[in-house]
Amino acid sequence: MVKPLGEVEIKLYVPDLDAVADKLLDIGGRQVIPRVHEYNIRYENEAGDLTQRGIVVRLRKDTYVRLTYKEPPTTAPTDDGLSHRFEAEVEVDDFDTMELILNKLGYSPHLVYEKYRTTYVLDDVEVDLDEMPYGNFVELEGEPENIYTVMDKLGLNEAQRYQTNYVQLFENVKKHLNLIIDDITFANFEGIDVPQSALNPPSSDN
Repeated sequence: MVKPLGEVEIKLYVPDLDAVADKLLDIGGRQVIPRVHEYNIRYENEAGDLTQRGIVVRLRKDTYVRLTYKEPPTTAPTDDGLSHRFEAEVEVDDFDTMELILNKLGYSPHLVYEKYRTTYVLDDVEVDLDEMPYGNFVELEGEPENIYTVMDKLGLNEAQRYQTNYVQLFENVKKHLNLIIDDITFANFEGIDVPQSALNPPSSDN
């Protein structure tokens, strides 16, 4: 079954995820999905222009398999870091078969990326603690007023906010550090120290 979503979220750079997890449990949050490894493939169409247009077609495998479609954010970067975008997602039974179907339809793998994610819920907000190969992040998804309330409760108002996705952050890191790698894997980043400043666009003075 396809589930269309109106996704509203904010992404925060938070190196110490253990402290956030402890705080969540202290103030009444509950863990709904234990720490799990995610394996993702992003696809391009035959024209090769999905990434350029800000469209995501993604096949993800963790505790189950999902095919996701996302459109570009509909809000300007000045809106306090909140990202509003259309998303539709469907659960499928078999990763390999879905990959074969996408290939037959003319979609080809563009990028592989992985992360570890632990999911909590607090005040009707989904709080994801994400361990990426290049850094740790907290993603909050829900109604804007609830997101701001949870940020305040967790003491994250001063955390750096990013309104872009993990793939764009990866591109920023590659340019800053002159990395010649194609996929966001822990193996590719082994032994590489990624400063927070490398997450910003190369033209940024921040």
